[in-house]
Amino acid sequence: MVKNIDRKAQRAKRQKRVRSKISGTAARPRLNVFRSAKHIYAQLIDDVAGVTLAQASSMDKDFGSYGGNVEGAKKVGEILAERAKAKGIEEVVFDRAGYLYHGRVAALADGARDGGLKF
Repeated sequence: MVKNIDRKAQRAKRQKRVRSKISGTAARPRLNVFRSAKHIYAQLIDDVAGVTLAQASSMDKDFGSYGGNVEGAKKVGEILAERAKAKGIEEVVFDRAGYLYHGRVAALADGARDGGLKF
């Protein structure tokens, strides 16, 4: 018997498990990542107040290149770190949102670290 694998459901399960253990505050917000086939998005979230403090994505007008590859993800991480530094945020909690820490997700994290964020 062949079983169909529901990848979205598996990712949602992993995401729920990770989110039960981490939470963002104003002093140390949660760096959330979402990746689609063509773009990558990242935001800093204060879960206590329920607000987004900073965001960056490959769809921003000033981005200028393709976001569906590792180079684009690293650039998004650097842009997010720059915007976070402007708001006085230096430390974050990384939330990979159920994705494997590999490829574009790891590149975004490396770009944020290169930009000066600590996690």
